Parts: sequence; C-alpha cells; structure tokens
Amino acid sequence: MLSKCLFPAAGYGTRFLPLTKAMPKEMLPIVSKPLIQYGVEEALSAGITTMAIVTGRGKRAIEDHFDISYELEHQIKGSDKESYLTEIRSLIQKCTFSYTRQIEMKGLGHAILSGETLIGKEAFAVILADDLCDNPCGETVLLQMKRVYERYRCSIVAIEEVATEHVHKYGIISGKEIDSNVFMIDNMIEKPKIDEAPSNLAVIGRYILTPDIFDILKTTPPGKNGEIQITDALLQQCKKGMVLAFKFQGKRYDCGSVDGFVEATNEFYKKYH
Repeated sequence: MLSKCLFPAAGYGTRFLPLTKAMPKEMLPIVSKPLIQYGVEEALSAGITTMAIVTGRGKRAIEDHFDISYELEHQIKGSDKESYLTEIRSLIQKCTFSYTRQIEMKGLGHAILSGETLIGKEAFAVILADDLCDNPCGETVLLQMKRVYERYRCSIVAIEEVATEHVHKYGIISGKEIDSNVFMIDNMIEKPKIDEAPSNLAVIGRYILTPDIFDILKTTPPGKNGEIQITDALLQQCKKGMVLAFKFQGKRYDCGSVDGFVEATNEFYKKYH
C-alpha cells in the first residue's frame, strides 16, 4: 500500500526570474491554486495522505500554505469569501505534511535521496509539481500508476511521447511493451542528443519507487551536468530487477517553462471556471 508521496521542491525556478527570486516556483498559481496544491490533490486521489516535501532556502511559503492562517480565517469568517478556503482546509485536515531541506542542489536524484528520512523503508510516489497533469474524463496519472504498481510491485515511471526535437530535454527510455501501455525498461538515457535517443518516450514528473532506490542513489556517481540523476539510478535498478514505464492517459503541462505555464493557465481557466 502506498501511503507517502515525495515532492522535490528545492529548485530555484530560474526560468521564471525575477518572480521566483522570492517566491517558490511550486507556489506559482494556475488560476487560483498553486502548482503544489494540484500535486497534493493528485496524491490524495490515489489514497496517499502523507506528503513529504523536500524544500530549500526561501521556500517557507509552501509550509505556510499547508497550514491554518488564523488571522485570514478570522477576517473572512461569515463572508462570501470563506468558501474560497474550502479545498485547502480539506487537504490540511486529510493529509499530514512533513518537511526536510536539501542543502545543496545536486540534481533530482539527490533531492529524492534527501527525502529518505521522511520516507523510510517503504515504496513511495514522487510528484514534480511543475509537471501539471490533467485527465478530466478519468483517473489522475498517479492513480493510474498505482494500479500498475499493485500488479507488478516494482518501480514505475510515467512516460509520454515527445517530438524528436525535444528528446534532449528529458530522460528517454526504451523497452518492450508487456501490457497495454506498460513497458519493461531496458535502457534509460538522461537528456540524450537526438541521434543517441533510444526512442521518443520521455519520463515525466511522476514516479513510484521502491525503497532500495535510496541505497542505489547513495552510490550513483554524478552524471549529466554533474548532478545525481534519478535516471541513472533507475537504470541500475532495472539491471538488477525490473523497472516499468507507464504511458498514462491525460495531458501534461510543462509548467516549469513559461510557455507551458501560460498554456495550463488558459486551459484550466476555460475548463474549470
């Protein structure tokens, strides 16, 4: 049973400077909710209630968001604005939030390793909040992945097809399809050149990881850009056992980029308001 979701949230968000100089990129709003709240709601949809958040300097706004604001609640109590806090109140009541800091930015693999103290020795989900996923006609991406995990009990990454000219932006996998939209990975390359990419199947910011990933990360040498890459650790894991890739239903918005952020804002406004 998956009970914990890890949110790596220590990055600087340099593509949104100067806005992110003082504001965490995970708190960027899509209409009226911050990105990380959408991620927490997705985790909750999969039955996960323990949220483990890896933060860094200047990220206190995330902790404040998932806490009671007594002054604000007092100010708007009894007014028509009180309903605006219904969703976040519900999350605070249903979920437990814990935090640790990533002291140095050494890549996603290092960020996940920094969360080991919050996770312990159990399988866990990982959500990258700036990959906003939406599936208005069906299950959330993480709930879809959970169903795959319950069948195979191994690490799973979410994938989608990307244009060939964009493969250099992602971890790219190759593998054999063993079930509908489920692939057994035989190779993974972090941000390959076009002529080195084994496919156009790109890993996006949703993972379910078994706890042995922590020991693998501890011995994974720095890779692309001198960072500890989760892609490299997962490749080691799949050589020792099995790692699956799941081609999910729904749409991903790359809200770590300005173009993706604007697209998501426009689409969510039209669909949900």
